[in-house]
Amino acid sequence: MPDTEIYTGGFADPAVASAHAFRAAMDVMARPGEIREITGGSAPEGLSQAAASLILTLADPETGLFLAPDVDSAALRGWITFHTGAPIVRAAKADFAVGGWDALMPLEQYRIGTSEYPDRSATLIVESPAFEPPNAMLRGPGIKEHARMYLPDVALMQRNAMLYPLGVDVFFTSGSEIAALPRSTQIQPEG
Repeated sequence: MPDTEIYTGGFADPAVASAHAFRAAMDVMARPGEIREITGGSAPEGLSQAAASLILTLADPETGLFLAPDVDSAALRGWITFHTGAPIVRAAKADFAVGGWDALMPLEQYRIGTSEYPDRSATLIVESPAFEPPNAMLRGPGIKEHARMYLPDVALMQRNAMLYPLGVDVFFTSGSEIAALPRSTQIQPEG
């Protein structure tokens, strides 16, 4: 008997819900450090509502998805296949990678694009139990003066930003909230 959990948790009204989720995702990517609500998706095995909604919105049969060991499960793989058709791939081939920060490391295993095609890089979806107090000051596109944000490894994200226009982009998810850090953002530690 198949696991019925994989058939539930998709968007109730896919056209409307995916449009709202896509808008929230693009808003936070355009405004680093801001936090928005993103809802509608519910995946099995411990993914947040925000991460599930992102996967439902951004993944399709042409989108390679890497599941970090802390979130990888047969139920989640079935849910992703049923709702998006996205192939599960190894980290080096991923368009998107989802999991906790430590489980997603090392960062060097992901594609960072090429000089001809900088857009052919991975985007990480980092699951967090909560958005911590800010430890980094952000400047750059989409930020009027500066923004503040918690980053699990400020120095690593600074090195990623120095690769611009190459590098990875990052979504941070917690519960039904989402924030983002595009590779174009300049980062300074606070304090």
